[in-house]
Amino acid sequence: MNPIVIVIFLGIFVVVALLLLASGSGATRDAKQVIARLDSALATERVGASDAIVDLRKSELLSAIPMIHRWLLGIKIAPRLHTLLYQANVKWTAGGLMLMCVCGFFIPAYLYYLHSGNVILSLIIGAAIGYMPIGYVLFLRGKRFGNFEKQLPDALDMMVSALRVGHSLISAMGLVTRECQEPIRGEFKICFDEQNYGLEMRTAMLHLVTRVPSQDLKIVTTAILIQKESGGNLAEVLEKTATIIRERFRLKRQISTHTAQGRLTGWILSLMPVVLGVALYFVNPQMMSVLWTRDIGIKLLYTSGAMIFVGSLIIRKIVNIDV
Repeated sequence: MNPIVIVIFLGIFVVVALLLLASGSGATRDAKQVIARLDSALATERVGASDAIVDLRKSELLSAIPMIHRWLLGIKIAPRLHTLLYQANVKWTAGGLMLMCVCGFFIPAYLYYLHSGNVILSLIIGAAIGYMPIGYVLFLRGKRFGNFEKQLPDALDMMVSALRVGHSLISAMGLVTRECQEPIRGEFKICFDEQNYGLEMRTAMLHLVTRVPSQDLKIVTTAILIQKESGGNLAEVLEKTATIIRERFRLKRQISTHTAQGRLTGWILSLMPVVLGVALYFVNPQMMSVLWTRDIGIKLLYTSGAMIFVGSLIIRKIVNIDV
């Protein structure tokens, strides 16, 4: 077991090191861009130097290496990874994320294969470690979306108050960008700026839904666009929409309470074989070592692992209820 622990530790160490390196490079690049813009705005260059040209177009840097950046522009997965990183508010590049996943997969898998010669188990270990960067990004993305949905009813109430005192919809959005917190402030600010630059309301709202694919936000966007086409009291529409969103949150919490026992059962049934196997190994290592030293034991490990995985998916499907 010691070589397996060492290999897994090395794989996790490599992934963490790459994460820190990517975040550091992204911060350095952002700092250089900010300094260059400040120098251009304050005219700190020497007299006679040419004026800096400020590009207002959106630039999506997929990799810090120009050659890899051009290569990533030609494949379809790179824009999706870029969108995923933006939604998670992670200052990485798509190329950096792909590099971390590839290194996290091949290095531990190759090292374990050199030690044991087991191809299948090596691929499983490599896949588990290689998935960690994407899993981390997905975790941050879900957390950010959750905060957005919690802040959305209060933002709608603020817009309703602004509309009732005579402000326009764009002005109400501007109020949200000034008074609310992140992440809803940043997303509404982008939508507010797009409309100020001349973009159509429908297009700006669809861009907002693309950046934050939340069901609650889709309800708000649909309500606003229908009101723009058919007319009516927008303040009343948004107020009822906020009420519906709060009722959905209440129903979600109620469902979460009723399914808590099922989720706990799934965790117990999934982790009990692993915990029991580790405990038996410390009690009697010679008996437990039969599972990975003989062919029949390895087959039983693969079978039990597949059955635990399928069972956990079935329990997860049962307890997850869409609202």
